[in-house]
Amino acid sequence: MIRAAIYARFSSQMQSEASIEDQLRICRERAVREGWTVTEEFSDMAISGASMQRPGVQRLLDDASRGCFDVIIAEALDRLSRDQADVATLYKRLSFHGVRIITLSEGEVSELHVGLKGTMNQLFLKDLAAKTHRGLRGRVEAGHSGGGNSYGYDVVRRLGEDGQPVTGERTINEDAAALIRRIFAEFSDGLSPKAIAKKLNAEHIPGPGGKTWHDTAIRGHRIRATGILNNELYIGRLIWNRLRYIKDPETGRRVSRLNPQDKWIITEMAEMRIVDDALWERAKRRQGEIDATPRVQAIKETRFWEKTRSKHLLTGLLRCGCCGGGFASVGKDYLACAAARKQGTCTQNRSFRRGDLEEVVLNLLRERLMRPEAVAAFVASVGREINAGRADASAARARLEAERTEITRRLDGLYDAIADGLRTAGLKTKLEEMEARLAEISTKLAAPAPSPVRLHPQLSEIYRRKVEELSKTLADPDIRPMALETIRGLIKSVTVHETASGVRIDLYGAITALVGLAQPGAEVIVGSRSVEVVAGVGFEPTTFRL
Repeated sequence: MIRAAIYARFSSQMQSEASIEDQLRICRERAVREGWTVTEEFSDMAISGASMQRPGVQRLLDDASRGCFDVIIAEALDRLSRDQADVATLYKRLSFHGVRIITLSEGEVSELHVGLKGTMNQLFLKDLAAKTHRGLRGRVEAGHSGGGNSYGYDVVRRLGEDGQPVTGERTINEDAAALIRRIFAEFSDGLSPKAIAKKLNAEHIPGPGGKTWHDTAIRGHRIRATGILNNELYIGRLIWNRLRYIKDPETGRRVSRLNPQDKWIITEMAEMRIVDDALWERAKRRQGEIDATPRVQAIKETRFWEKTRSKHLLTGLLRCGCCGGGFASVGKDYLACAAARKQGTCTQNRSFRRGDLEEVVLNLLRERLMRPEAVAAFVASVGREINAGRADASAARARLEAERTEITRRLDGLYDAIADGLRTAGLKTKLEEMEARLAEISTKLAAPAPSPVRLHPQLSEIYRRKVEELSKTLADPDIRPMALETIRGLIKSVTVHETASGVRIDLYGAITALVGLAQPGAEVIVGSRSVEVVAGVGFEPTTFRL
């Protein structure tokens, strides 16, 4: 029996494409004609085919690696991807896992389809991008928005003479405009973007999108003209096509690149002016003075933007126990709550030395997180999870067995009726549907029951020893990256609480990852919910030598 999976995608940029349900329906019909059993269905809605970072595609590849199906059915190859390189990668990965690609348009996909069809799809994307760019340029030159909206303006919603919605028009929001002029004036008078953001948050004035104010929203980037202080629309000049966006083949994400100035499209729009020339020039003059300071010049000489930032043990894992926000660097080797330092919306202002935090976390991993009582609690938790999951699985299995018995009884009756000469319209179709369902149920019931949990009795000691070995390798630059990622994988989050008696750190660890490191190959089944353990430690301020 051949197990089939179906993939469907609908792109909002292609409104004439068949809906997800239409694609699934015709692919199911193909599977029935071939006598295949559909075991999985994957879909992505309103997502471009030029991206491989689609949830449906990622789940498809994950299930293919675990041998969940033998063929994948799609309406056409461009439903899987329009990018030539992505099509080739997808084909190679599925072929490696022994999965064939069958499409209703091309049939069974081979290397020939990947080359020719991939090239055609790539050309289609390039042509579509050029037409879209041309259309947007026409809108901008007519004084309309080329996409997106700047803070300080409201989108105008009205119907044109033809009864259709008019798009791209905007008007000044006077309240936001007054705030923009205040930001320009305060910056010109010497306040930093960080200080301005803190003042606005303290006054409970909502920022762009109704969120809190960040200094980066005010400062932006001078060359790329981002941020409030660099938006030339505020002086009545709309500049479009300053940036272009290309996809990074390593990450699949779009990154911006600055276009040559002769490619910029500049449209004068005096009616959109918010800031007068004198105030704009004052702000630009102060930006120039800041750029000319020795400190800024020294930073620029390092060309830090060309270097890959070092990833530390706790990067992205630290949380503030007061507001729940993340931590950020506030100086060489020091970390603090970003909301407190940059936005002024949190009261936990204390900074912590990075090395001291890392040392405390490593000690927690070694000595506290996998202590015997924590392991015992984990085993009990896993038992409860598994028992609950197996109860649901048993009930589902009983329902399938009852359905199989009923279908078998009905099929036997139909077989007897046919033997006695019964012939009616639609009887053959009905038989095929019932037999296909019976085969699908039999496949599900043939799946083996979950393996029992097997945990080594000395789990905590094995774990402690392995983490000790890993922490030692952090000092070796050749193998530090691998050890760093391994240890980071054991940590769910680290929350820092400032209390009256000192500081408390709560370390949340992903227990399945901890067990996997201590006992490779251990089968830990916890159902759909994650099982976490927490270890907390308190320490006096002197621990951090502050």
